[in-house]
Amino acid sequence: MQRWFVIQHELMPELRSEVGALTPKLEHLIHTLEWVRIEEFVSSTWGGCGRPEHDRGMLANAFVAKAVLGLPTTAGLIERLAVDRALRRICGFSMWKKLPGESTFSRAFAEFAEAGLAERTHAALVRETLGNRLVGHISRDGTAIEAREKPAKKVDSPEAQPAEKKKRGRPGKGEVREVKPGKLEQQQGKPLAQLLKELPRDCDRGSKSNAQGYKNSWNGYKLHLDTADCGIPVSALLSSASMHDSLAAIPLSLMTAQRVTNCYDLMDAAYCSSVLREHSRSLGHVPLIDHNPRRGEKIEFAPCEAQRYKERTQAERANGRLKDDFGGRHIRVRGNAKVMSHLMFGVLALTADQLLRLLT
Repeated sequence: MQRWFVIQHELMPELRSEVGALTPKLEHLIHTLEWVRIEEFVSSTWGGCGRPEHDRGMLANAFVAKAVLGLPTTAGLIERLAVDRALRRICGFSMWKKLPGESTFSRAFAEFAEAGLAERTHAALVRETLGNRLVGHISRDGTAIEAREKPAKKVDSPEAQPAEKKKRGRPGKGEVREVKPGKLEQQQGKPLAQLLKELPRDCDRGSKSNAQGYKNSWNGYKLHLDTADCGIPVSALLSSASMHDSLAAIPLSLMTAQRVTNCYDLMDAAYCSSVLREHSRSLGHVPLIDHNPRRGEKIEFAPCEAQRYKERTQAERANGRLKDDFGGRHIRVRGNAKVMSHLMFGVLALTADQLLRLLT
């Protein structure tokens, strides 16, 4: 509340006297930049030789502004900065110096993507605001991310062994067949860093059934989000589009457990697995996973569990707001790292927006 008071009664009047009237969007951007403070996480790479580089803190603020204002391209961002004195001043650019070119913005974005700037800023913001609070429910879901790139060709590693042909029919008398553990079983007990390293990240083709039961296909990636009751995204992962949602559950839960303390894990039928239920209980959570009958009889929730499961709509709302309001549909970069960085700038803006809604 002290931060809110300072912005409303000290910073806003000073900016109005300097650059004129501020639109509601620009006022919202000021609050967002003040909440995230992304410039504190920027490190300079200039070694003192040659021309000094442009201030990376101002460029990082500009990419946050791009997500808040819903600008689809970097060229559109630069054009808006050139004509909007208020936006230029809010992001920290000098009023009498020439703006950096599009190539400078692109190089800075590549540096931010490689360093995971938006991811680190978001993790720090979540720990600061929700780290000392008890979160009731964490809703987990994956959503399609369409990208403008061709699916990567799958190349077998030279160490890969050819798969043995499985014998058809029942085992013979006295024959013992080896039962290989599934992918979820293989994830159990592994550290988070190893799990993240093993996830598929290349662009490929995926398919997913929507809420009406129709199957949609796309080229690109899949974003997996953990969302709290208040609509704040707690953690995020980007994988290949073809990866099943359930394979992101264990890494996401470990990331979320490092940031907040929650009571319930809410997941849809795609995550129906005894392994995930056991893993959720091992973290001290209560798993509420919609049962997948798999041609059997569906097990319904108890009335109290069904009421709690309704909180999972927060995951759908977060995915929808990220795509509609914060640039999730405007992917103009290629490669997992850059796509993840673009999405995380939107997730960062969405997190600040939800925090402002809680205050007001």
